[in-house]
Amino acid sequence: MSHDHEHHHHDHDHEPHVHAPEAQDAGSQALAEALRSSFAVVKIVMVLMVVAFFASGFFQVGPSEKAVILRFGKPLGEGSKALLTSGLHWSLPYPIDEVVKIPITEIQKVSSTVGWYFTTPEQELSGEEIPAGQSLNPAIDGYVLTSDRNIIHTRATLSYHIDDPIKYVFAFASASNAVQNLLNNALLYTAAHYKVDDAIYSDVAGFQDAVRQRVSELTDVQKLGIAIDQCQVQSIPPRQLTQIFAQVTTARENRTKALYDAHNYENTNLLAASSTAFSITNQAESARKIYVSSMDALATNFVVLLPQYQRDPVLFERQQLGDVMAVAFTNLQRKIFMPQRADGKTRELRLMESDEPPQPKTPSGQ
Repeated sequence: MSHDHEHHHHDHDHEPHVHAPEAQDAGSQALAEALRSSFAVVKIVMVLMVVAFFASGFFQVGPSEKAVILRFGKPLGEGSKALLTSGLHWSLPYPIDEVVKIPITEIQKVSSTVGWYFTTPEQELSGEEIPAGQSLNPAIDGYVLTSDRNIIHTRATLSYHIDDPIKYVFAFASASNAVQNLLNNALLYTAAHYKVDDAIYSDVAGFQDAVRQRVSELTDVQKLGIAIDQCQVQSIPPRQLTQIFAQVTTARENRTKALYDAHNYENTNLLAASSTAFSITNQAESARKIYVSSMDALATNFVVLLPQYQRDPVLFERQQLGDVMAVAFTNLQRKIFMPQRADGKTRELRLMESDEPPQPKTPSGQ
């Protein structure tokens, strides 16, 4: 029994040495399978990441845009060839490539930052009027000087669109700031060449056009690549002198009205005088023609009668007298002939105007 027990004990001691390699091989295989699965997942993720990385390079350019691809900060292509039109395009993802989109038809706006009194954006939106105070504060209030050494407040808003995208994007670090600086320059320059009355009252449109012209000249010189669409300028007197300028405005309006009334009176009287002169001239011309025609008829008649007179003056006088008397006595109811007196003295003829005989006087003499 001892031998069996010993033999049994010997078999029990050698059993682990028989099953250990089999267990180790099973664990290694499981680990290997797990690693292979993990590597497969990692490969799939990496492929997806690479695909996503390159797919992120696709971009869309709108119909009102142009685009430029910058590779390490430099545009791909030169001049107009660097501009991408509307449609789908591809570039290497950032940071290798960078896409800059340019709105070529969108209207850009900038406002001047000089020449206007201090106000906050909230006050601008609300329309709140800020108290003027006792005097202008140069530290916060903007203003410009006119050619006649007056102070006014003025501001401008410029609307423009991009005409040359390459120049606009690459000529300056910030083209919009450059446009704003040129607008400020134009506002100060133009105000210095205008009188205060012209800038605020009598030539507002001319002042605005001059600001726009100055901005256009400066943008052409600087080659910003923009085209100006509109320039609006607003100018007012210093708020501290509002009443004084109002009085000047009233006086100017009264002067304008007086001049207008005077011109109306002048035009009315000149028109009436011209009409009267025309009428008088016409009447004089008509009378002249009648008189000249009458003189021509008399002259013609004289030329006809002169030979008759020259042949027999006495007979001519009698004939003419007879003709005249015939005409004169045609409608007469009474005919009185006064023959000459033998002594040559003038006969005296007294006529009673009334056809009724005079009434006899009364015994009293009345």
